[in-house]
Amino acid sequence: MMLRFDPFRDFDRLASEAFGTARTPQMMPMDCHRSGDAYFLHFDLPGVDPESIDVTAENSTLTVRATRTRTAPKDAQFLISERGTGSYTRQLVLGDGLSLDSVAAHYRDGVLTVMIPVAEHAKPRRIEVGREASDHKILEG
Repeated sequence: MMLRFDPFRDFDRLASEAFGTARTPQMMPMDCHRSGDAYFLHFDLPGVDPESIDVTAENSTLTVRATRTRTAPKDAQFLISERGTGSYTRQLVLGDGLSLDSVAAHYRDGVLTVMIPVAEHAKPRRIEVGREASDHKILEG
């Protein structure tokens, strides 16, 4: 086995401990893709109680909140504690072309999936091109 030397790893750890950010929850990682007429957002939320997940859409902002609590007994003495606990919040500003009334969410295997459909008025539509002897008559009338 080969060990890699990372001169910044220990510095990051010491800085985190010194400034009190070692146990601060990190922002929930997210992937987003479009498939057909919907956008899919996938948030990594391992160890989160599904009852603590709150997804809201207000005006043009989608907010995802979740809480992960410590599962060890109160008198436990930790040798290592790297798994963050606490409340996680992520807000996304959404465009006008989405249907916020039809947002759906599902949590499975530590991943929260949020589906946001494209609004009907924002979907591409085909415009029929008419053929007449004189195009000026259509545009003048």
